[in-house]
Amino acid sequence: MSRDKNEMNTSARIGMVNYINTAPIYESWKRREHPAQWHLVEAPPSTLNRMLAAGELDLGFVSSHEYCARPELYRILADLSISANGSVGSVFLFSRIDPSKLAGCPVLLSGQSQTSVFLVKIILEEFYGVKPLYSVGDVGSEIHPQTQALLAIGDQALRLVGDSRFPYQLDLGAVWRHYTGLPFVFAVYAVREDFCRKAPETLVRIHQELIRCVREGRENLEAICQVAAPRIPMHPDECYVYLRAIEYDLGAEKQLALERFFRYLIDRGEGSAGSLPLKIVES
Repeated sequence: MSRDKNEMNTSARIGMVNYINTAPIYESWKRREHPAQWHLVEAPPSTLNRMLAAGELDLGFVSSHEYCARPELYRILADLSISANGSVGSVFLFSRIDPSKLAGCPVLLSGQSQTSVFLVKIILEEFYGVKPLYSVGDVGSEIHPQTQALLAIGDQALRLVGDSRFPYQLDLGAVWRHYTGLPFVFAVYAVREDFCRKAPETLVRIHQELIRCVREGRENLEAICQVAAPRIPMHPDECYVYLRAIEYDLGAEKQLALERFFRYLIDRGEGSAGSLPLKIVES
């Protein structure tokens, strides 16, 4: 039997972030039929990170830090990311006090995204020059009065924007842009090395389908906002403004930004030097 016929029966376990920021891709994906062997798993980034590392997924959106931590396991699919060129609108440090005064103060970090956790540490320690007392937990539950600041991402962050308990609200994408002059890549679409070898043709088909979903999602963004906005809830017009700021490409400047982030992680002992140079699979 030929490789092509063998690959007709190749199973693919595909991870998709279940936040509203992937709605343009995910809603487009759901509108089309796909091979029965393509199994989509919907979960927060932290769950997808764990599953991909454990071999329970073949490819999927994962935190950028996950690739930097275990680059020997993965390659990155070209032209796909969850990123922002400045304000992202859903990754915030919410603080009761001026962030420059958070040294030694309790700061609660969402456990749902490794990248955002490491990004907020870089921003506070490298850019603001303060080192708080971090803890990781559920930012969606009742917040302890002694907690001076918290990191929230995705749909939870969207629900906290404008909360009067936190007069200081740092959009981490905007802060990164201010200090580096670069966009920020929060997630990449990583594929396991073993799947690249086992099913290259299947990988090309999935890759091309994801890129098609990005294009179609952009073209139908207003209609997608009508479906996605009630999840927060938010007005569809607000959803449209938010999703217009989310970017899904991985062009040259985004790759440079990813490398800058990885260099910070490597220098801090929080990433692997093997993550550079980036290993990118073209479609």
